[in-house]
Amino acid sequence: MTLQINGPLLRKAKATAARRGQTLDEFVAEAVKEKLADATAANHKAPPWMRFFGAGKKYADSIREIDREIEEEFEGVEARESPGPQAARH
Repeated sequence: MTLQINGPLLRKAKATAARRGQTLDEFVAEAVKEKLADATAANHKAPPWMRFFGAGKKYADSIREIDREIEEEFEGVEARESPGPQAARH
């Protein structure tokens, strides 16, 4: 297999591999494994906004039912609190 790596990146990779006592092949293989592991972990970990907003997705039906019940209750409260036709007289 042949990889095309630009000059500065190749020099840096060779130097880092040498400092670690690795061949360039070993260093590149390790780097690819780490990158793939990171990508796999990132795919399984939801971003913070998803954990917050997406967490309730499985409860969507229950949330809609609760919202309906709350709305009905507030309508009843508003009806009891609103002044009747007699209260408008002076």
